[in-house]
Amino acid sequence: MSQFIEHFIAGKPYSEAAGRSGPVYNPSTGEETSRCAYGTHATVDHAVVVAAEAGRKWGRASHAARQAVIFKLRELMIANLDLLAEVIGREHGKTIPDAKGELGRAIEGIEFACNAPHVSKGEYTNNVGGDIEVFSMRRPIGVVGCITPFNFPIMVPAVMMTMAVAVGNSIVWKPSEKVPSAALEFARLWKEAGLPDGVFNVVQGDKEVVDAILEHPGIAGVSFVGSTAVGEYIYQKGTAHNKRVAAFTGGKNHMVVMPDADLEAAASAFVSAGFGSASQRCMAVSLLLPVGVETAERLRELVIPKIQALKVGPYNDAVADYGPVVSRESKTAVERAIARCLEEGGELVVDGRGLEVQGHPNGYYLGPTLFDRVTTDMQLYREEIFGPVRGIMRPSTFEEAIEITNRHEYGNGSVIFTRDGKSAHRFMMEIESGMIGVNVPVPLPSAYFNFGGLRRSKFGDGHLYGPDAVRFYTKFKTVSQRWPEPDDDAMPVSLAFNPSA
Repeated sequence: MSQFIEHFIAGKPYSEAAGRSGPVYNPSTGEETSRCAYGTHATVDHAVVVAAEAGRKWGRASHAARQAVIFKLRELMIANLDLLAEVIGREHGKTIPDAKGELGRAIEGIEFACNAPHVSKGEYTNNVGGDIEVFSMRRPIGVVGCITPFNFPIMVPAVMMTMAVAVGNSIVWKPSEKVPSAALEFARLWKEAGLPDGVFNVVQGDKEVVDAILEHPGIAGVSFVGSTAVGEYIYQKGTAHNKRVAAFTGGKNHMVVMPDADLEAAASAFVSAGFGSASQRCMAVSLLLPVGVETAERLRELVIPKIQALKVGPYNDAVADYGPVVSRESKTAVERAIARCLEEGGELVVDGRGLEVQGHPNGYYLGPTLFDRVTTDMQLYREEIFGPVRGIMRPSTFEEAIEITNRHEYGNGSVIFTRDGKSAHRFMMEIESGMIGVNVPVPLPSAYFNFGGLRRSKFGDGHLYGPDAVRFYTKFKTVSQRWPEPDDDAMPVSLAFNPSA
């Protein structure tokens, strides 16, 4: 009998009689491994009531008390690394080393949240006039709704929520229904770290839960990571219900390679950044843009054997470079995108369709696929393909490469490989992307810098992590105060705009 995965509310598992549920699969085998509870508006309402009550007390706790929990969570993450990597791999499909890499970045985000007392400080000015002092302070916004994707079951929740908790908020979290077990493990670690019951809650489910979060008057803010279509919906509906919303969405990341670059290094970087985690990353390099015919031909020769050498296998295969895509529907969508690119005139250089992994005939596997001569009118340029299909475009000049990159509706990450400082500087100044790499294939910022794209890669004025995340999870209060001496004369009546200055 398959396992049943519940919600987590008020510090313990929570289930509802005769509630809805959905299947959870192991992508490496295609087998259903468990059933996951699907919450309702009533589930979310219960979680918000619990979170609001617990959050009021947590928001009044001292910085020292809150930081003790964050420090302990970091220790527990490290101690449970192997367990968490196994859970991620089993439900997502990414390899164990890839899962541990994700967890490393999650821990980095938790470490930055240990700086919450510093980055959440207010401001102070003495005697602005008339012996009045003015100071500001940041206070938690209250209950935060978090909606996270399947592709980073622990990293995105950790970097998204740890700072929110560290500055005094409580959480109602809807993880992806494809990877629900990691959410319960993360909730368990929070409880073990000493977080008071009710501050951190998990409501499993689908769109009904999303809508309940967006509509609930008790939720002050919503943070989301996922596809652009869903992110735009969440932003519009959430703000319509008077919530602050930060939605981090799709990416179509371009890698420009100049003729003077180290082409061997660039080829390895493209393959590594393009195909890791079966290309199911919003920061993955999608399109390779070698500048000039000679650069394109040489780079193509270097890239093809590296791609053909990639090994695809189950998540626990010690020698696999990447695993399956997350679902049968994802595999079908990627195969459909390959067929579409062929119809549109793309040159299929490496074909990953029809891959068979010995012993796993029903897994959701796709071999690495590469197209050449991709143009801006093709689907492979226009849309984010969340699977191992990458493309080569052929700009003749640096200016054309910049124009192709900036023409796209997304602006998540863009990178350049070059030895020329002037080209790199121009790229940094002119490219309309939120995260830029110079000889760095995946420009994912360290946790103490802000993460977020531009254009339709982000909705709302917020960042997923970094110092600016504190602004999103707090509200400013500004206080003007004056303490007159006991024997001071009474203040006279004055109708002037600023009588105290």
